[in-house]
Amino acid sequence: MPMSQKLLLVCAFLFGCSSAVFAAPDANALLSFTRPEAVSMSSARLARIGTVIKADITAGRIPGAVVAIARHGKLVAFDAYGWRDKAAGLPMTTDTIFNIASMTKPMTAVGALMLYEQGRILMDDPLSKYFPKFANSRVAGRDARGEPTLQTVPANRAIIIQDLLTHTSGLIYGSRGNTVIHKMYPGGTDNAPNGPAFVDKLATLPLLWQPGSTWDYGFGLDITGQIIEKLSGQTLGAYLKANLFTPLGMKDTGFYVPPEKVSRYAKPLPADPDTGAPQTRSPELTKPINFDCGGGCAASTAGDYLRFASMLLNQGRAGNTHILGRKTVEFMTSNQLGPEVKNLIVNADPTRANFGFGLGVAVKTGIGNTRIMGSPGSINWPGASGTDWWVDPKEDLVVVYMSAAPGPLRWHYRQVINALVYQSLID
Repeated sequence: MPMSQKLLLVCAFLFGCSSAVFAAPDANALLSFTRPEAVSMSSARLARIGTVIKADITAGRIPGAVVAIARHGKLVAFDAYGWRDKAAGLPMTTDTIFNIASMTKPMTAVGALMLYEQGRILMDDPLSKYFPKFANSRVAGRDARGEPTLQTVPANRAIIIQDLLTHTSGLIYGSRGNTVIHKMYPGGTDNAPNGPAFVDKLATLPLLWQPGSTWDYGFGLDITGQIIEKLSGQTLGAYLKANLFTPLGMKDTGFYVPPEKVSRYAKPLPADPDTGAPQTRSPELTKPINFDCGGGCAASTAGDYLRFASMLLNQGRAGNTHILGRKTVEFMTSNQLGPEVKNLIVNADPTRANFGFGLGVAVKTGIGNTRIMGSPGSINWPGASGTDWWVDPKEDLVVVYMSAAPGPLRWHYRQVINALVYQSLID
């Protein structure tokens, strides 16, 4: 495709033709499309991304994908591959809307940190300050083998806001284990009538771990979203739209896909190519959901999420707009897990084994001993629907990968895209 056509596509699909990239519409700086070599990336090596993805689409591994890559403030790749809806014969486009699942969590964390910057919430606020039923939380006991039991003991301390943002609250996803405690917890938020009822239900359950002791994936960001609703008097979606999505120009991000955008909403293949299990969009955001779950219920586009991720790379700034202060972003993207914290992140995502964790984001703490490349200080947190992103501050690099490909196959693409992007650096 000629560069002029690429520029038109970028303008039409990502920026609305007049908006500034990574910024509010009145920002001065534009993200222009540039040749990869201008930012020390190889065009030939970047082309390997398309080769691999196209081959997998042809083989029926994934329906399609969108990849966006920016370095040194310049867009070097923004490409759509395959099908948005293969059964209907609808080709993928760069403005396709995807379920982003747990990529919702970093946005919810930013929403909470905005309140933190206003002095309305503190990291050591007890959860019971906002939901009093958590005042006397109890924790599962352990048998002689160290397995959790239904006999409970008092919590050593209160769950605090920081625990929610770092997955150290002990409030775990029920679908991610087979213990007697996991079986008491819901697997997600799907069947809850509303947010407050969901939080009240969690408050009746024993914690799997003492607060602050263990990183274990769970409902911390969903509860954070409910705290945001309580403090703001708005739904989480309305709050994030006013304070994050609109200022960043994220026009296709939210907790509902309206009728006029449904044709752009990506569908997975009918069945998982490896297991044969049925695949569907979950949640189905063409219908209103019971509440805006901060842990995994949003939809977005590659262009929108590129704006969000680039704001974090730019230390809270988007053009002339300040979403967060510089030190707040440093705080958010620093590893919060001390040596005393048991880190079970590998159980949530094997590709993030040995990562640390900040506030809503995984943090790479070293170069080796991980399954994906990147510089120390790189941040990310992917989505179970087949989406991924990361920011590498040292390389001044932002990558967003979107595909409607849920299931264990997503772990394969998290590693493949990571390798294909980094091998293209030539400086």
